[in-house]
Amino acid sequence: MKKLILILIALSYISVGCTQKKLDETSDNQPVSIIPLPQKIEMGKGKFLFDKNTIIVASQNEMQIAENFASEIERFAGLKLKISPEKPKSNFILFSIKENEKKESYKINSSAKSIEIEGSDKAGLFYALQTIWQIFSPDFYNKNAKLQGDLQFPALKIVDFPRFGYRGMHLDVSRHFFPVEFIKKYIDILAFHKMNTFHWHLVDDQGWRIEIKKYPKLTEIGSKRINREEAHWRKRDFPITGDTTYYEGFYTQEEIREIVAYASERYITVMPEIEMPAHVTAAIAAYPFLSCSQKQIEVPSGSIWPITEIYCAGNDSVFAFNEAVLEEVMELFPSKYIHIGGDEATKTNWEKCPKCKKRMKDENLANVNELQSYFIKRIEKFIVSKGRILVGWDEILEGGLAPEAVVMSWRGIKGGIEAAKSGHYVMMTPGTHCYFDHYQALPAQEPLAIGGYTTLEKVYSYEPIPEELTAEEGKYILGAQANIWTEYMPDGNHVEYMALPRMSALSEVVWSEKSAKNWEDFQKRLEIQFLRYQNAGFNYSKTTLKAPLNLPK
Repeated sequence: MKKLILILIALSYISVGCTQKKLDETSDNQPVSIIPLPQKIEMGKGKFLFDKNTIIVASQNEMQIAENFASEIERFAGLKLKISPEKPKSNFILFSIKENEKKESYKINSSAKSIEIEGSDKAGLFYALQTIWQIFSPDFYNKNAKLQGDLQFPALKIVDFPRFGYRGMHLDVSRHFFPVEFIKKYIDILAFHKMNTFHWHLVDDQGWRIEIKKYPKLTEIGSKRINREEAHWRKRDFPITGDTTYYEGFYTQEEIREIVAYASERYITVMPEIEMPAHVTAAIAAYPFLSCSQKQIEVPSGSIWPITEIYCAGNDSVFAFNEAVLEEVMELFPSKYIHIGGDEATKTNWEKCPKCKKRMKDENLANVNELQSYFIKRIEKFIVSKGRILVGWDEILEGGLAPEAVVMSWRGIKGGIEAAKSGHYVMMTPGTHCYFDHYQALPAQEPLAIGGYTTLEKVYSYEPIPEELTAEEGKYILGAQANIWTEYMPDGNHVEYMALPRMSALSEVVWSEKSAKNWEDFQKRLEIQFLRYQNAGFNYSKTTLKAPLNLPK
């Protein structure tokens, strides 16, 4: 029955979204179903047939990708193919790297005689593999499946490259902690969708999740909270003296290195986020000297609002602390971008703190917004001195933007527009379209979520470059990402459900050309994508595809 469904889908599939035509009027190849949609596909005549004599051709520069390819072919088709630097006349798969101006690009040219795969770099070759796996049967994604019959590949030409250089997915591990095994699976899901950045939200009020050797109490105290998991996130009482059952977890530095290496092998950069000056209750619980009051507080078990316990901007020891933390973070993460948060700071404590008042007077700052700008600029100066770039949520615009900072625009698109018009680079992630903790279908039929309503179609409709920008200003939009905040996601299975299939929609938003997007065509291709999900063991929403766009905001 499964094979019959696949045949029917393939026969009914009509490609309308990309530049696709037959090279030969007598071609017997059906259009292929790929997400995200490549820039150009031309279907040819015939098929390449793999057999035991097929040769993989690669130099040392392409060897890692070639070995990956050979391993997967052996696993799925039972063929142990030889890798050689010498190209025969036919029956070969050729991997090559030819640098060009389009980073992460690739070409696939296949015929009955050969498959030639060219990448602009190793990442381009890796993305070519992701496309090739999609062209194979969805059964390929079942690690226990064995091909029945011959392994074939259609004759075609694909020219492909990403529209945006920044294609990200975020994950909050503070509100709920996820083991290393799931983080790797999440990275696998990103690679599946040709995403290239994992934004790892490691620090927040409800838990500090990264080992910092200079400040061990950050994990000894800050990674633990009294367990109130049975209660609604917004209705959890404060810890009571005598409570001894904890919800806890953190990543050791060795585990961090392991995850960063795992992501790198999949051409994904891990961008760490270390929040400041707000969303740091867990850090203050560990080291009270960091706040204006310097009073002992507890790590909250659930929601807190407003966020008034923030770092003291008038205390130099706070900056020494953050610089030491960032020093260790930057040793673990080679990412050029270091995210420092900067959002949702309620500054009432700064307004009455003698040290903060003195700082404002000494630095000639008019108000607490300018004091936050001072805080961010001082941290940016340190990050820049280490050869990195500061990224912050769009609140970092308030009081004046740090000179080289990148703005992550989440409160709609206004912050992104303002930053781009002032010549600053922007990562777009508006809550209207890119918050995957929002409901994706009618709340009555979905698991509890934080609120909002962001359907699959709404994600697919998103355009990262605001129409208010000129063509030149639009160049400052690096790309876009989706955010997964986990207040209402206690385990990895739930995270996957909220991410998929919306991540497939976003992948096409950030990879494919705007003019090529077609919602009806995407829905057709998503049918086969669902089979890939099932075979790969990914949990996904089956309701979101039918969720109408014009329901509650």
